[in-house]
Amino acid sequence: MTALASAALASPAAAVEAPVLVPLQGLEPVLPMDAPTVATGVPVPMPGAPTGFQKGIGALPDVTLPSVPLAGTLPGTVVDAPLPEVLRDSEPGRALVSSPHSEMKAATPGAIVGNPLEAPRGNGLGGLPELTKPSVGLLTPMLSGALDPQLGLAPTTH
Repeated sequence: MTALASAALASPAAAVEAPVLVPLQGLEPVLPMDAPTVATGVPVPMPGAPTGFQKGIGALPDVTLPSVPLAGTLPGTVVDAPLPEVLRDSEPGRALVSSPHSEMKAATPGAIVGNPLEAPRGNGLGGLPELTKPSVGLLTPMLSGALDPQLGLAPTTH
């Protein structure tokens, strides 16, 4: 139980990611240059405690299906592609597209179902609750964060 609680409270900076190197060497026979390299990772989002539990006036809570927050870090991504030689005996360099680690927060959708009963008004069948139209609503999913991609040229290193 303690391990589950500590995993839920872990900071996104301690989130684990699986490194991924996309194999594009199979493209070299059909490309007139070396194949680009793509290095990234797969983020592992950490779920938090469900939000939205509220005590309703009646027997049912106002939020029936709470939304679950998720926090994680998108891994850094680097795309390194050689530029083709346009002029003879020129060294055009490499095109680099990179995106550093960035914090992301999300929340799953939730549902709200209003109580179909209301408190007795004192008039009527001896204090029995009265039926009302149930109200139903959805909590929208949420995603927030900022990406900072960079594009540049780098000289060819020998």
